[in-house]
Amino acid sequence: MIKLNKKVSARSQINIKEVKDGVLVLPNNKYRMIIETSAVNFELKSEEEQDQIIDTFQNFLNSLPCPVQIVIRTREVDIDGYLEDFMQQKTQEKETVYKEQLEEYALFIKKLISGNKILSRKFYIVIPSTTDTSKHDFSLIKEQLQVSVDIISKGLERLGMKTRALGNLEILDLFYSFYNPAHTKSQPLTQKAVQALFTEAYGI
Repeated sequence: MIKLNKKVSARSQINIKEVKDGVLVLPNNKYRMIIETSAVNFELKSEEEQDQIIDTFQNFLNSLPCPVQIVIRTREVDIDGYLEDFMQQKTQEKETVYKEQLEEYALFIKKLISGNKILSRKFYIVIPSTTDTSKHDFSLIKEQLQVSVDIISKGLERLGMKTRALGNLEILDLFYSFYNPAHTKSQPLTQKAVQALFTEAYGI
């Protein structure tokens, strides 16, 4: 009977070499930057506004400096953690009337979500490097990626959307939530855990 190495198997599925200065480094010298963006509620716009959004989005697509990947991530909101922090505030409150209000609010939230999951939805755009990576010039690769990020961010801002580039820990946390959805609440990813992981995996 062959015993499989679960750690090696998981790492081979995730297939991440490292994350450096906000750049995701994949095997075979592939580089990516990821930006998080807000959304636009198209249905609530007037017909004139919708037509304007469509025209602006068409111009945005035509101005893309490289192919992009759009990722929509839906996750369950940790209401239990929110309520736990909320109740800790209640124990620090000295006024009886405020304590009662806090307790009533907590009960209201519990009834509101009883039997229902509260979901959050986040939107990401993955931007690849189009620079020749054979020379492994990381500074040049990052500079080219940043130019693409700036162009795409400005295009999205014209649509009324807010954008921001993800940092090292945020990129890893995104992958962590994909592969360990059940552990994201009880075992949140920390900088210390990331350092230990990559030291073990790659001998850094």
